[in-house]
Amino acid sequence: MSPAAELQMMHGLQRALDEQRLRMAYQPKICLRDGSLSQVEALVRWDDPELGPVKPSHFVPLAEEHGLIHELTQWGLRTILRQWLDWCDEGLDTSIAFNISALSLQHLDFPDLVERMCRALGVPTNRLVLELTEGATQPLVRLMDALTRFRIKGIGLAIDDFGTGYSSLMQLRQLPFTEVKIDQAFVADVPHSRDSRLIIQAVTELAHGLGLTATAEGVETLDQLRIIRELGCDHVQGYLVSAPLEPSVLRPWIQRFRRAWPAMISEEKLALWGDVEADPLSERQI
Repeated sequence: MSPAAELQMMHGLQRALDEQRLRMAYQPKICLRDGSLSQVEALVRWDDPELGPVKPSHFVPLAEEHGLIHELTQWGLRTILRQWLDWCDEGLDTSIAFNISALSLQHLDFPDLVERMCRALGVPTNRLVLELTEGATQPLVRLMDALTRFRIKGIGLAIDDFGTGYSSLMQLRQLPFTEVKIDQAFVADVPHSRDSRLIIQAVTELAHGLGLTATAEGVETLDQLRIIRELGCDHVQGYLVSAPLEPSVLRPWIQRFRRAWPAMISEEKLALWGDVEADPLSERQI
């Protein structure tokens, strides 16, 4: 991106924050035990009148670089907490996950700020889960205090895109996460790759051994869903379950999904290993 385009996007994002033109979409996550809704992940959406739809992968790094990330994070937290209250009024009780930047954790009062926001709106802290990407966790050992304070306050912590970053297993053991989210790169290959199945199974067992739950991201086919369920994963999300939704259509989606769930898992138990060859070394990316 050219400096001029970057500057245009930065100013556009500031205007969108000032004028409340950002919005949230919510992607359901289901429990593989019974197909029930276990959580929704809140995803920021920005449709700029000049730039058109702008991906978070483009504007979030700019927000981090130019000092807008804390403002963006606070807007996101206020939005999802108010949305939780609206759903609660409708009789729908679920937890909401939201991605935060490691930069926000450098503010010593950030955990207290989040707790105050929950209390001000009357949202129980245990209905909120904060997600951090695995790549962000490399410097987070130094921020153990902030993460621990979140857990003391009852706020969940998920490590996102697990398996693609540079965190060590020691860091996973040291940091107080409650959930591991397995990267969709492994999920995409799981019907055909013995290695991907072994990785998903191993990460799931590791998570359970550490007292964490395991979620598979990016599930798009029935084969992926059924295999991941057999491998012992706790939750899944992805376009097979649902695309990100507008908040008003979550309840109708739940009703439709409940009817569809039995057929999605009705086939006989899949052969996990016998029909899949190990990935040749020559085909692996090193």
